[in-house]
Amino acid sequence: MSLYTSVLSVMLATNSAVVAISNEVQSATGISLPVVDPSDPAEVALHQVMVADDQAADEVDQWIKDNQAFAANGAGVPKEELNQRIRARFDLVRQAYKDFLLKYPKSARGHLAYGTFLNDLGEEDAGAAEYEISKGLDPTNPAVWNNLANYYGEYSPVTNAFAYYAKAIELNPNEPVYYQNFATTMYLFRHDATNFYNITEPQVFDKSLALYRQAMRLDPANLPLATDYAQSFYGIRPLRTNDALVAWTNALNLTHNEVEREGVYIHLARVKITIGRFDEAREDLNVITNASLADMRKRLERNLNEKLHPETVTNAPGKT
Repeated sequence: MSLYTSVLSVMLATNSAVVAISNEVQSATGISLPVVDPSDPAEVALHQVMVADDQAADEVDQWIKDNQAFAANGAGVPKEELNQRIRARFDLVRQAYKDFLLKYPKSARGHLAYGTFLNDLGEEDAGAAEYEISKGLDPTNPAVWNNLANYYGEYSPVTNAFAYYAKAIELNPNEPVYYQNFATTMYLFRHDATNFYNITEPQVFDKSLALYRQAMRLDPANLPLATDYAQSFYGIRPLRTNDALVAWTNALNLTHNEVEREGVYIHLARVKITIGRFDEAREDLNVITNASLADMRKRLERNLNEKLHPETVTNAPGKT
């Protein structure tokens, strides 16, 4: 299923339901919904609707890109006009799902697919209602437990998210997305996790990091996943410096281009400044030339210089 990220960015002004945490937890199921039995008319019909769903997403994505290009040249249509066109296009898909479920109301995968469609358009409550129906029809599908866990992680009770991610993993222990989602949610809601599991905050961090590592074992080439894991160390006090350096070094080995590499070098320099490896930090900062990282590089260079020359901070005008 496509995740309509670019669509939501265009329609954000008319969709107040999108909240910050939705950017923290992946809503992907990690599992496609292929035709299971070509001789089953319900499966064939669902496949056709899902193909239409993906085609609509591709078309809308192209509309957005084209309109952005036109707008850069002084043309393009107003946002509201484009939004209306997008809504009309997706309304056709919505109706196709409704027609399918009217004919096949017991299709657990149909309710799951429709719920994902609604969720991706920002209609999270309606999507969750479809997930609940799907779960009732087929509680052995790990994807629906994961999707419901995403919902509860965003809208509470977050303890449901903990339990549902665990269930998804129990049903399919080989899907890295479930571990990553679980790790992120536990990290973000560590106070809830301490109460739910009756453990300390450091132990919550340990559980979250272990989930991340399991996800990386299953998907070792995933740079965003490795980056999420490495960034999680910033929230832990005291900083687990050796683990953080290992995590960022692993992320560096997964980069594909200079932009990605420089983004990782920023973090390596930050950690090295913290632990007093100043020469290495300077070398990492000297690698960075990308304009988008210039401000961060300047801040870290200033921090490095203050570490090397603390007297300049003490004696600087206005400093006491």
